[in-house]
Amino acid sequence: RGEEWLPSLPLHYLLYRAFGWEESRPAFAHLPLLLKPTGGGKLSKRDGDKMGFPVFPLFWQSPATGETARGYREDGYFPEAFINMLALLGWNPGTEQELFTMGELIEGFSLDRVSKSGARFQPEKARWFNAQYMHRKSDAELAAVCQPILRAHGIETSDEAAGRAAGIMKERATLTTDLWDLVSFFFAAPDAYEEKQAKKYWKGTNPAMLRELREVLAAIDDFSAGNTERIVHAWIEEKGYGTGQVMNTLRLALVGAGKGPGMYDVTAFIGREETLRRIDRLFANLQPAE
Repeated sequence: RGEEWLPSLPLHYLLYRAFGWEESRPAFAHLPLLLKPTGGGKLSKRDGDKMGFPVFPLFWQSPATGETARGYREDGYFPEAFINMLALLGWNPGTEQELFTMGELIEGFSLDRVSKSGARFQPEKARWFNAQYMHRKSDAELAAVCQPILRAHGIETSDEAAGRAAGIMKERATLTTDLWDLVSFFFAAPDAYEEKQAKKYWKGTNPAMLRELREVLAAIDDFSAGNTERIVHAWIEEKGYGTGQVMNTLRLALVGAGKGPGMYDVTAFIGREETLRRIDRLFANLQPAE
């Protein structure tokens, strides 16, 4: 029929032609069994339950018993990252490369580099792979991941804003389930303040210093990160304040906790009016520590 028909032929027939196998004597091959993280015996659902990681790709519920099992999708893993990790369990590309596109896996795979012994599954390695894929995603790709998470928490925003926030924080994320905690303060003012951070920075002269800073910020027209940083640092030097003292007190007002990126990334993202509102909110809602 001509070579143009090959893609429509059964896979086993194509394999027979490619490898010279006879249809009457099929050959089979498989990757080695996956072993427990401890290395002793086959990996099972019980191992995942006991050690805190999923075994199934998706959430699963037994129709017979109602028993449920966590899934990697719901736990925040990217399909392509998990496939990459699985491909290297029992197969060795012969190089130091660890991150592969699907095309590279298909191109590089060969049976002669498949191990005969079992491959030990490492949950932390699976997390590492997912983090690598997270860190390499563009803002546009992250927007598609982040938007459903934001909407689930009642946040409606543009794809540009969702992707930009996730892009700022992606180096700190491992799973998609990390994203809400990492980006929530970009879209919602804190409704509580971390006790440890408040005790450390919301005391002494810090409230008065923050009032001064509020006036400095209110006078800035160009609220870009670079311009705000230049003006605030000049004010800090003029006053002789400690940069850490100023930034951590501001962080308490804007984020509510001792986490997040540089403060100028936050102020540029939320804008001047929201920055001032959050400072006022701190004064209204939290008494300085004694």
